[in-house]
Order: sequence, then C-alpha cells, then structure tokens
Amino acid sequence: MRFKYLVAATLWAATQGASLAQNTVVPLAAEPAQRALTLDEAWRRAEQANPALWRKAAEQVAVEGAAQDARPLLFNNPQISWEGTRREVPLSGAPDERRKEWSAGLSQTLEIGGQRSYRVSAAEAAITAHGAELESLRRDLRVRVAQQFYRVQALQQRLGVEEAALALFEQTASAVAKRRAAGEDTKLDANVAVVEAERARSQFDATREQLIEARDELEATLQLPAGSQPAVSADLADALAQPLPALAPLLSALPMQPGQRALTAQEEGARAKLGLERASRIPDVTLGLSLGREGAADARERLTTLSLSVPLPLFKRNASGVGEASAALLQAQIERERGLRDGEAAVRSLHLRLQSLQRRVQRLQSVVAPTLASNAQLSEKSLRAGQIGLLEHIVVSRQALDARRDLIDAQLDFQNTRLALMQAAGQALAPEQGTQP
Repeated sequence: MRFKYLVAATLWAATQGASLAQNTVVPLAAEPAQRALTLDEAWRRAEQANPALWRKAAEQVAVEGAAQDARPLLFNNPQISWEGTRREVPLSGAPDERRKEWSAGLSQTLEIGGQRSYRVSAAEAAITAHGAELESLRRDLRVRVAQQFYRVQALQQRLGVEEAALALFEQTASAVAKRRAAGEDTKLDANVAVVEAERARSQFDATREQLIEARDELEATLQLPAGSQPAVSADLADALAQPLPALAPLLSALPMQPGQRALTAQEEGARAKLGLERASRIPDVTLGLSLGREGAADARERLTTLSLSVPLPLFKRNASGVGEASAALLQAQIERERGLRDGEAAVRSLHLRLQSLQRRVQRLQSVVAPTLASNAQLSEKSLRAGQIGLLEHIVVSRQALDARRDLIDAQLDFQNTRLALMQAAGQALAPEQGTQP
C-alpha cells in the first residue's frame, strides 16, 4: 500500500508539480541567492555596456563634422598671399639703387557647378543613415538580449522539471529496491527503476550544464562581472493569448524598418555623390585681388590687380571619380532592393511560423495538459485496483514530463519567432526607455 501511494504521488507531482515550476527561478546548487533580472533591466544594462553600440554612437561626431564642413556657402578657404622683393638697380656713375617692393593679394576659388547642394545632400543622407544604423543596432541588441533572456528562463523551468523528475524516479527506485529485497518485486522492475533514475539524473545534469552556458552568454552580453550567473524572471507565455499582428501592416511598414531606412539613405547619399563627381567636371573659377608698391623711391607706383583663372578641362575629366560613384550607386540600389525582397520573405515566413507555433502551444495547453491530468487520476484508480504495474506507471510519468518539456520548448520557440518577426518588420519590442548613446 505504501508503494501505491508513492506511485500516486509521483503521478500527481509529474503533472502538477512540474507546472508549478513554470515561473520559478531555480538556482544552481552552489549559487548564492540573488534577485532575478527582469527583461527591462537586462535591456538597460545591455545598452549601457555594449561596446558596439557606444562605438557606433561615437561615430556620430565624425558624421556631423562632415556635414558641418559641407554646409558653408564657400567650400574652399580663401588664400592670402604676400610678396616682398628687394631690387638693386645699377646707375651710371653712381652707386646701385636699392628698392624694396611688395605685393599682397587675396584669392577665392568658387564652385560654379552646384557642387555644394550635392555635398550637403550627401552629408544629410549620411546623418540619416547613421541614425538608422544606430537604431537598428540597438534593436538587434534588444532582440539578442531577449532571446538569451527567454532561453535562460526556459532552462530554469526545464531544470525545475528535471529536478522534480529526478526526485520522483529516485524515490521510486528506492521503494522498488526495498520491495525487491523483500521479494515483492522482480529484478526487471528493479532494473527499470534504476535505469529511469539514472536517466533522470543525466537529464538533470545536462539541463544544468545548458543553463550555466546560457547564463554565461547573457552575462557576457550584459557585461556583468565574470561568474555572476544571472537568474532571470520572465513569462514564456507572454503574448500567447494576444492576437497576432496582421501580415499586411507588417509588410507595408517594411520600408520604415531601421535597416531598410539606412539602405535608402545610403542610396540617396550615393546618388548625391555621383552628382557631385559629375559637377566636379565643371572647372572652378578663382578670383584674385592684389595690391602692391613698385618703382623708385621718388616715383613709387601703386598697383591694383584683379585676376581670374579657370583651368581648362581638356585632359582630366574626373572619369575615375564618376565611375566609382556610379558603381557605388548601383551597389546601393541593389542592396536596398535586396533588403526589401529579403525582408518581405522573412516577414511572410516568420508570420506563418508564428501562427503555427501559437496554435501548437495553445493545443498543448488546452488539450495535452488536461488529458495528462485525467491520466493521472485514471492511473491512480487503476493502481489502487491493481490493474497497472511499475512499467505502466513509468510510461505515464515520462509522458507527463515529456509533455511539460515539449510545452516549454514550444513556448521558447514562440518567443524567439515573435522576436525575430518584430525585428524583421522593424517593430519596437517595448517603449525605447533605455540609455540612448
């Protein structure tokens, strides 16, 4: 009778106790108690410490500097010149006459091909592209942190399931060993119980190792102290009950995705640079004004000179610059079109996968879980009536545990796919409240 109650408790714990571990943070054996991180805290820590994000933000100074250089009305700086001459004039029957002459001038090179407008357009496009790239990098970081975060949460729940399974099968093996010693159970029953207990221990150790690895990855992403092994607190069922976003709005908003906006701005910048290279074929005009004093001391002459110089574009026509700019524009157009095409394909595929995962998780929750609860009651009644033995009990227990594992894995797949879809469609994961580099 004692063994029957033990089996009944095993069945109940496999279906009920495992589900209670869903939102429980299971610490590692030698891990000190610590407060579990929330996803918002993880995002904030990641944005504060991520080197790539801050390095990208630091490039803003260079981009703004280039734009500042492009905005002045005159791109070329004026030139000031000064000339001093000491002249010795031989005189017949008298000492040589020494004369000091000088001239000072100011010249300015003017662009007459509209280069400034192209230069400003290219600089503004670079600023837009940099801002979109920074936003894309920040969202990519958030997606990576969220995926690592949910993986740690899933493994924490899996560790709770494996811990319960290990305790149940070890208790069962111990009870069977005692009954075997008393001659009430067969050697086969004892061997089966021992094997199941060892399999449960191996599964527990494997899950524990995976959890350590997942926490190490999250720790590195958040730039936490080495060995901190952060515990997390999240709900794997988040957004499962909510209706999925429609496909049409996601596709229509695809051009506004940060990565796509960066590609569009890069194309605009490449087009402006091509216009600049073509305009550079038109020679610049240099205007100059100079003042000077020449002549003998008693007959000094004041000279005012106005000069105009224009290079003749006979040989050098900037063909290399135009060719490179044309190739860059073509490449930017190809990248933008490919980004739109790949983005649309990714959104369609992820949307279909997310729909399938949502249905699968809902079936596991609404059909499998109640059925397992019913099986536990039926097994208890059958056990009391002597209609099932140890092997049947183990089958039912493993079925309950496997179903719980399947549910956790399906929930994790749902969250990863949801995050990937929001990333591909350019949707914000949450209000952008993190540190803005």
